[in-house]
Amino acid sequence: MSLDRSDLPRPEYPRPQFRRDRWLNLNGRWEFEIDRSDTGRERGLVERDLTDGITVPFAPEARFSGVGEQDFMRAVWYRRTVTVPEQWDGDRVLLHFGAVDHDATVWVNGIEVGRHRGGFSGFTFDITDAAPAGVPVPLVVRARDEPEGPQARGKQSAEYTPIAAKYWRTTGIWQTVWMEPVPPTHLRRPRITPNVAGGALDVEVPLSANLPGGAVHLRVRDAAGDVAEGTVRADLDLAPRLSLVLPQERIRLWSPSDPHLYDVDIELRDADGRVVDTMESYAGLRSVAITGKQIRINGDVVFQRLVLDQGYYPDGLMTAPSDADLVRDIELGQAAGFNGARLHQKVFEERYLYHADRLGYLVWGEFGDWGCNTDLGQTTNQQPDASYVQEWLEVLERDHAHPAIIGWCPMNETWQDYGDRVTALDDVMRGMFLATKAHDTSRPVLDTSGYAHRIRESDVFDSHDYEQDPEVFAANYRVLSDGLPYVNRSDSTGESWSIGYRGQPFFVSEFGGIWWNPAEADRPQSATRSGSWGYGDRVRTLDEFYARFDGLVGALLDHPDMFGYCYTQLTDVFQEENGIFGFDRSAKFDTERIRAAQLRPAAIETGTRQTNTRQEADARQRDTKGPHA
Repeated sequence: MSLDRSDLPRPEYPRPQFRRDRWLNLNGRWEFEIDRSDTGRERGLVERDLTDGITVPFAPEARFSGVGEQDFMRAVWYRRTVTVPEQWDGDRVLLHFGAVDHDATVWVNGIEVGRHRGGFSGFTFDITDAAPAGVPVPLVVRARDEPEGPQARGKQSAEYTPIAAKYWRTTGIWQTVWMEPVPPTHLRRPRITPNVAGGALDVEVPLSANLPGGAVHLRVRDAAGDVAEGTVRADLDLAPRLSLVLPQERIRLWSPSDPHLYDVDIELRDADGRVVDTMESYAGLRSVAITGKQIRINGDVVFQRLVLDQGYYPDGLMTAPSDADLVRDIELGQAAGFNGARLHQKVFEERYLYHADRLGYLVWGEFGDWGCNTDLGQTTNQQPDASYVQEWLEVLERDHAHPAIIGWCPMNETWQDYGDRVTALDDVMRGMFLATKAHDTSRPVLDTSGYAHRIRESDVFDSHDYEQDPEVFAANYRVLSDGLPYVNRSDSTGESWSIGYRGQPFFVSEFGGIWWNPAEADRPQSATRSGSWGYGDRVRTLDEFYARFDGLVGALLDHPDMFGYCYTQLTDVFQEENGIFGFDRSAKFDTERIRAAQLRPAAIETGTRQTNTRQEADARQRDTKGPHA
């Protein structure tokens, strides 16, 4: 029986692909205190009541938190009383945090139960020994968020105010906090991998410990009933594995046009056949493959018409105000003709991926890696640290089984000249690439989106190109078929930041960003209100916008070796006014017209070729200057 309350903010179950019946939502009002000098522990904040209040799971910078503090906060503290339900006595009690930015320490009943570093990945602590069932105990969280030094921040501004393509910061708790009971020996998150060629779902089920004489039982269901089931011993392997072969007549592939999901039930049974632990999951049977320059889904060439989604909300910042807001963003993208999104500089909450799974919305799983500059304001001295790899591995583990994710990209716009020495950026980029490949061999991996490609084994190659003239934009890609892609170049040397292209599938993973604010249309660009910006010259009329959008999109749709694109962006975000929709998700354009421009067949889908002029493209290829999304 669930103990959640619908009157709490974000009351829905936060982990839809690993579901148990019993849980307790801890969102709502907590005590809160800002600790600007990070001296709270010395001043007794672990033990005493805090001075203010906050609504969790919204960050203190967000209006919905009830705090609305937008200055830098080196540390913040949270406190509330929790009572483990008496009916959970005898179980282990797990305390889950969806995300806390950035370094979290948690105390229960005055006992430190764990620490975690990283603002985008979730974490769990066993609090059983500190919180006896039926006894109210204090739960205290300290979150440190230092403004200096390398740290995965995503789009959080290093200056006081948002600027260019960076926005208000997020400090502390920003996703759901909750508890659940589990038996002493219990199931952990299953890793479900689709095996289309074998007509099966390959399932790996980690256990907290082996169970002598026990077994793991799995059952796959659809709307018509049971599809397949199997049992594997729970006393031989720490993570029992089983391939559930589906009958041919019950195979139904997951795709954007038919996002079919199977239910997956998993039980841990003891030697007498009694159920020790049980959970519910789901899976989609979907394959991703590379054939030449094509990326195929279930063997079919599907042109990826992606949109950049940054997942920001006016009053919630990185936290969606409601589950319905997550659904709306996907539906807005689909209404405008996009079949997926790059989830940009942020690890989206798991419920977003659940909705993408059930709505058939393709996504690239990404990480909020911006923030690895050792000198604020500089972009070339990038030194990410080991925490990037640790946090990215946590993300991969959480999101492995989502069929909507069709590729991984751990880094974005890595600005660094390609010199004669191996750098910290090179090491960490390779570490993140190898970690991704070691974890998941079923999806393509892009080493970094745009700019400094350093991994020769990268499955995909791309560029970012904010050229606003459709003719020049098209010319940048006329010799791609000859092995000469448009590449991003160093401002100081004019040389490519990247190693050589070796003929991988190619797409323009950021383009467009057409600047349009109807309220500013009658003003010259030089007189635009302070802070407002987009890419290149601002269009002056709606007709000029449509002509530019059609031309840019058409140049990529018509290219025979372009497997997709990603348009910047789904919505305006604060001062960045280049969205298809407003920051409040209001319509800015004729959505049907945007949709029609994108939905004609792409050349790579039809096999259409074109004649290229190498000299013309060489002469016109250039890097577009200015800030990048």
